[in-house]
Amino acid sequence: MDAQGRGRADDIDPADQWVLNPNTGEYELRLSPSAPQSSQSAVPGPRRSATRRAGAPARGRTATPVAPEAPGREVPPPRRRRGAPPEPLPGRRGRRPVKKKGKAKKVLLWTGGTMAFVLVAAAGAAYLYIEHLNGNITSVADDGASTGGFQKDKAINILLIGTDKRTGSGNEGYGDSGSVGHADTTILLHVSKDRTNATALSIPRDLIVDIPDCPTTREDGTKEIIKGSTGVRFNTSLGQDDRTPSCTMRTVTELTGITPDNFMVADFNAVKTLTTAVGGVDVCLGKDINDPDSHLNLKKGMQHISGENALAFVRTRHAVGFGGDLSRITLQQNFLSALMRKLKSNDTLSSPSKMIKLAEAGTKALTVDAQLDSINKLKDLGLELGKLNVKNLTFTTVPVVDNPAEKVKATVVLNDASAPQVFDMIKNDVSFTAVKTQKKKEAAAVAARLKGTKADASEVRVRIFNGGAAAGSAQAELEYLQNDEGVLKSENAGNADKELKKTTLEYAPEQADQARRLAAIMGLSGSALKPGESVANSQGLPTMTLTLGEDFKEAGVSLTTPTKAPEGVQQSTADKVECAK
Repeated sequence: MDAQGRGRADDIDPADQWVLNPNTGEYELRLSPSAPQSSQSAVPGPRRSATRRAGAPARGRTATPVAPEAPGREVPPPRRRRGAPPEPLPGRRGRRPVKKKGKAKKVLLWTGGTMAFVLVAAAGAAYLYIEHLNGNITSVADDGASTGGFQKDKAINILLIGTDKRTGSGNEGYGDSGSVGHADTTILLHVSKDRTNATALSIPRDLIVDIPDCPTTREDGTKEIIKGSTGVRFNTSLGQDDRTPSCTMRTVTELTGITPDNFMVADFNAVKTLTTAVGGVDVCLGKDINDPDSHLNLKKGMQHISGENALAFVRTRHAVGFGGDLSRITLQQNFLSALMRKLKSNDTLSSPSKMIKLAEAGTKALTVDAQLDSINKLKDLGLELGKLNVKNLTFTTVPVVDNPAEKVKATVVLNDASAPQVFDMIKNDVSFTAVKTQKKKEAAAVAARLKGTKADASEVRVRIFNGGAAAGSAQAELEYLQNDEGVLKSENAGNADKELKKTTLEYAPEQADQARRLAAIMGLSGSALKPGESVANSQGLPTMTLTLGEDFKEAGVSLTTPTKAPEGVQQSTADKVECAK
């Protein structure tokens, strides 16, 4: 409103009377000093305070100022000064103007905005770091030798390969000069389906094996088949004749009957960088060791090792045991136990700097198969392995004996009396440690299927399907049952609709005694017996169904799965500190 509109005190805009008191930080109702005063406003005296002039509200009550209405024209709404609080609506109680935001609130708003920016920036940095780690990973093809990669709902088999190739500076004194990188240290790590236990099976490098033909993808993408070898050292499954890790995978499958899901290859630098990343590990020596070949020079007792000392520790062999490769395997298992304990310790898991160093060291030091070629896949595998309790991680070695064909003992061969049992335990997910206490009730119910009366073999009526066994197995088993065991009411039903890992026998409740008899003949476990329904045979009579799975070896061979390791098999658990001697 201009000056001409302020001819009388009654025309003064009440909003113009609210001013900020800098001492209190609040708005107060005062007369505008620039407003023209009426003759009444100039009269001094105590009769009326200045704050009640021009329609101002009296103290303790609210008054609504009303401008006089000129006849014949509409009175425009009062204007308010820029920055002043709005005028209270007529008929409503006026409000004290809102306080200005204090400095503390401004700081909070600024901090909140900054934190939001930091979080966005951190997310971007995390993405860039993940991309950086992905760039560290070296992967090679598995050439169809694996299962296609581990799965979260199944048992896991990872092949860990340590080569003797001299890579990186400072490794000139280790391994064989000019080595192409043989499978110097090989461990098949089996993690149970329920993640309660694991078995680390060491395979001696000097074990005599047959290496199969190996389809191989070269670095330039070309493919070829590398010819296999018979009766050679296991370590030549890698490096020799340009064989790749996928060939070592095939050799392990040929040897054990177990197909690995994935592989990881480590060189000398991996031991040094990984131990340095976790701040070293504690190992025990049962005696002083000074080995000029491996450069290990440590005193008896507990020792903290990392870097060069850690590599020397896993490389030494002449100063421990009988001075051979089997003695070094025990030393390596002691080292890996110590590393597992350190990785699972709060000292490592609660240290962001150590975890970052581990991520850097692991992605740079390891070569993996193409199924593990990203940090996310490695993370998923790590989470599965992280569920393990170290007391249920058992280290053992393929049972072997000295090669009888050699006068000077340099190589070993399988111990046929105990090696198959060790392989069967791993294939059938049987723990080397008694940890499955949570499944005792279930195990007892399964075992109870074998308890009770057994029908005569002549009363057993069964149809035999081939569900994954070698071709001709159903007919061979039929002939064995009829000719050797007197199970005459049996017939060959051909191939099953789907293949099974394990042989099963399905039966109706009234056939339980027949099922127990057939289980006793074939060596079937309680878990192989599947209570269900009978089917009609070719004569229309109710009959049990026997489906031969991949575990079926040959007619007349028991299918009983071992429940414990054979006597004399070396084994130790990762939670225990054992001293190298």
